[in-house]
Amino acid sequence: MNLRRYVDQAAALLLDPLLFSRLVIGVPLRSYQVEIARAVLDSVLRQRGLTFAVLMSRQAGKNEVSAQLEVQLLLLYERRGGYIIKASPTFQPQAVNSLMRLQARLQNPLTRARWQLERGYMVRLGEARVAFLSAQPGASVVGATASILLEGDEAQDIPEEKWNRDFRPMGASTNVTTVLWGTAWTPHTLLARTVRTLRRLEAEDGIRRVFQLPWTRVAAEVPAYGRYVEAEIARLGAAHPLIRTQYLLEELEGEAGMFPPERQQRMRGDHRPHAVPQPGACYALCVDVAGEAPAGETAPLEPDPRDCTACTLFAVELPEPTDPLAGRPVYRVARRWWWRGLAQADLYARLVALIEQWAPRRIVVDATGLGAGLASFLEQRYGARVQPFVFSGATKSQLGWDLLAVCDTGRFRDHLDDGSPAWHEFWRQVAAARYEIDDGPGRRMRWGVWEPGLHDDLLVSAALCAALEGESWGGADSHVVPGEDPLTQIDQGRW
Repeated sequence: MNLRRYVDQAAALLLDPLLFSRLVIGVPLRSYQVEIARAVLDSVLRQRGLTFAVLMSRQAGKNEVSAQLEVQLLLLYERRGGYIIKASPTFQPQAVNSLMRLQARLQNPLTRARWQLERGYMVRLGEARVAFLSAQPGASVVGATASILLEGDEAQDIPEEKWNRDFRPMGASTNVTTVLWGTAWTPHTLLARTVRTLRRLEAEDGIRRVFQLPWTRVAAEVPAYGRYVEAEIARLGAAHPLIRTQYLLEELEGEAGMFPPERQQRMRGDHRPHAVPQPGACYALCVDVAGEAPAGETAPLEPDPRDCTACTLFAVELPEPTDPLAGRPVYRVARRWWWRGLAQADLYARLVALIEQWAPRRIVVDATGLGAGLASFLEQRYGARVQPFVFSGATKSQLGWDLLAVCDTGRFRDHLDDGSPAWHEFWRQVAAARYEIDDGPGRRMRWGVWEPGLHDDLLVSAALCAALEGESWGGADSHVVPGEDPLTQIDQGRW
């Protein structure tokens, strides 16, 4: 082989991401990954200084193409030198994970044993380096210069102010090529705003800058991935925010109605409320606890502007093992109760009456604030059947996400209109409920009813069924204790 032919073949190997991934890395890139890598590499080598936005569905391989591209550029620039700067929303675990993936891909025949780790956050090959930095608001990153490539990983979680102040200037003097990797979230993220800007530039000059790859595009090349996503859609529902953003790549409004009409329709059942316990039924009781009323004040029959203690009784249906949602219960609302202004002792007595009457297998009780004592008394009496739930920003957020999954898979079913004030008030609260989603990596959801004069007690009580999603429903079936309906006793003043 003459020298010229050898040089040409070596150049082809280093300049073609497809050949490089197959013959050097040994992990072949898929066609959609190759397309991205070629566009970025072309901009870098021709010093075009383009900015790209790459949105890929979860687990579609964005981290793989990023790491292989970094190895390729380290080899191309190891003599000339320069820096690749990669920003992540957090150093641990996100930047560390990117660093570890690059190290794994450097264990190839061309770079093995030739690279070094410097200062715990940089990888060096010859005179070329990749630095992994945190984009957390308080992280100190000023002074670095990106001369080869500037990357923002999980860019939907990087604060836009931090990026514009500390990272964008890193490539100003070098006209550096920039890539923002991530997925969809809300229209207000750094990535979403960048996509809109790049779309306008694409319309002007025809140069592709946005690569948007939903799960269906990935499934066309990886059928197993398609089967996995289809199972996730069955588990969470096609309208669930995580399906819409992480697999369909649709943006969510940062603040929006929590239960649009189509979701409400999935929540409506066709069964009647249970007047008395039904033989063989498996019940769960969910209780949202309110504070006490001023001394001497009694509870009215009609809705009141002040918060109430709300109880939702569910008949829990467990699917057959052959069901695609095996192990995912259906929660049918069997009955509701709500009371305002009860002293804790009176509230405890009423709950005990309901539990003795309906014999629920699980009892989820709001154990926040004043509810802590009530939950403790019930736990002492009924043991492991009682599941205290302490509300915080994190736990209510998770409850909201889980509730949407229950609703979007058709597993929350309310009973038919029975003419009761509680039924109508519940649907008023559902219609008025809104949510806000943080743009940070925590995906924190704030949700509730924020309209003056309305509360979310009945909604929260119903939502507590989602706290049962991880429960094991084995053991003895719920038993029915014959007795008089506690509502009759309450109405007659015997409680």
